[in-house]
Amino acid sequence: MTLAVPPIQRSKSLHEQTYQALRASILSGDLVPGERLVETQLAQRLQVSRTPIREAIRQLQKDGLIASDGAGGLHVTTISVIDAAQLYDCRLALEQLSVSGACLHASAAQIKQLETVVIHAERLTQTASLVSSLKVMELLDLDYGFHRLIAESSGNRWLTALLDQVFDKMMLLRVQTTRHNPGVLEIRIEHRQIYEAIAQRQADQAVEAIQSHLLSSKDRVVGELEQLSGKPLP
Repeated sequence: MTLAVPPIQRSKSLHEQTYQALRASILSGDLVPGERLVETQLAQRLQVSRTPIREAIRQLQKDGLIASDGAGGLHVTTISVIDAAQLYDCRLALEQLSVSGACLHASAAQIKQLETVVIHAERLTQTASLVSSLKVMELLDLDYGFHRLIAESSGNRWLTALLDQVFDKMMLLRVQTTRHNPGVLEIRIEHRQIYEAIAQRQADQAVEAIQSHLLSSKDRVVGELEQLSGKPLP
């Protein structure tokens, strides 16, 4: 088990730093879904005692990023086929509201930011095939940033907070699936369609575009999970 994070610096809350370090390692894929977690190994790597490790693990369990195997062991959460489908259903409901709000309230600067993210993703995927794990992670970050910015642009802070809870699980899910098939991550054309509808303040078109994008993504990701698990969606 390796963690691509530096040892903890003690200038801030040790518990908070430990939590953030472990959370970042999970969401970046350094700690992969299903990987067993051992307190002593984590403490040694981060150069802290087991107490902040335990506190961080409890918080990550509440976040749904770490799970117990029922026998006292802990592992990075693995998203099931059913969980994946339900997460996408939640996003479909929330992000229709998100794009509608963005069409009404997004500032010129926020729309420019959306365009920048779209162009960056287009250039990244046009230069070469998706073979680099670093490129995949960059695209995952761009995908998250795009949807998070739309939520912020809606002006609805409660909506943004709700989506943040879903986005963490989605990042875990996308890491889980892109490790085996980077092709499930298609954001170039779909993101541009969403951006253009928001830029033109066309709420109906934006809702239609986000529905199409998330349903297509759901089909790709759930299909990939079904192949990996050998269990089709009921």
